[in-house]
Amino acid sequence: MTDNPLSGALRIQAGACENFGSPFYGALLTLMAEDLDAGGPVKALLAPWADATLRRLFDEAVALRLPNAFNHLAQGGEDPALSAVWPREGVPLDVEAAWRAAKAAIPAHRAQLEAFMTHEPQTNEVRRTAGLLGGFLTVATETGLPLRSFEIGASAGLNQFWDRFRYEMGPVAWGDPASPVLIDAAWEGGPPPLGPVEVAERGACDRRPTDLNDPAQRRRLLACIWPDMFDRLVRSRRAIDLVLDAGVQVDAADALAWTTAGVAPKPGFATVLYHSVFWQYLPAKTQAGLAAAIEDIGARATAEGPFAWLSFEPAPDNMAVMEVRLTQWPGGAARTLAEAHPHGAWIRWLGEGAA
Repeated sequence: MTDNPLSGALRIQAGACENFGSPFYGALLTLMAEDLDAGGPVKALLAPWADATLRRLFDEAVALRLPNAFNHLAQGGEDPALSAVWPREGVPLDVEAAWRAAKAAIPAHRAQLEAFMTHEPQTNEVRRTAGLLGGFLTVATETGLPLRSFEIGASAGLNQFWDRFRYEMGPVAWGDPASPVLIDAAWEGGPPPLGPVEVAERGACDRRPTDLNDPAQRRRLLACIWPDMFDRLVRSRRAIDLVLDAGVQVDAADALAWTTAGVAPKPGFATVLYHSVFWQYLPAKTQAGLAAAIEDIGARATAEGPFAWLSFEPAPDNMAVMEVRLTQWPGGAARTLAEAHPHGAWIRWLGEGAA
């Protein structure tokens, strides 16, 4: 490990990718860190962050922008030599060959790589709904009302249609068996309340939403999926097809302004505001303002028109574990319903949850 925050960030991300199921990105990021320390071509690609603090590098997910840029190039086929050695299902990984091809591609494709890296990653991980599902089911069961679901930080809006997926997770079997999108996480603990749910209204916003009708933006979204995790790629492609057919819409808006203007309790419905791996990227001031706005919405909730705040975000003391948190009004009672893998690969259900 060097004192260079950039190479340090790459190595930390390498360990995270390895732990979360991507040995390819784990090894590739390690090679990229070594190249950076040696003054290789990676240094020029990361020049905009040369003086960045480790905090800023994490906030802007720089260590994922870099490999994702090469993933985007490889999947698009503009560099056949790179595409030929990039991960493909059924073909053994060859990280050294992939890295040699990636370095060789930089001179001809530097502008494309740099342009990709100007945008933050937006993975829109579909399997995170494995954790959110228990929250939605809890609200629906406890209130006995149809839901109005509103998502902030929604990216492409894939998780906006969580109720149209099929869930098969240990004791949890829920949703349309004919759905093309299967959520098959490992499940620990008892099941959440598995009753029917009616979603009467749904909405979503993102500061810079991905337009799935645009092939270029769709390609960019898929490039943010780690390339040796083929199940994630298949699941995301199927979810894209599903939500396009369903008429997905994500408003381009600031989360605070959108929430304040458009989210409010409504008699006869349980209104749910939710987000997943979004909160951590907000500045502290924005977090405080949004939390205050949510509290204000909650203060207007009634038994006839309840309100809930549902989140899938890192645990305060462990970024490698997500917590599914649910706060409900009237009353503002908060619970941790579950712990989860960052991509939803496993869920540890805590029953009624912990305060």
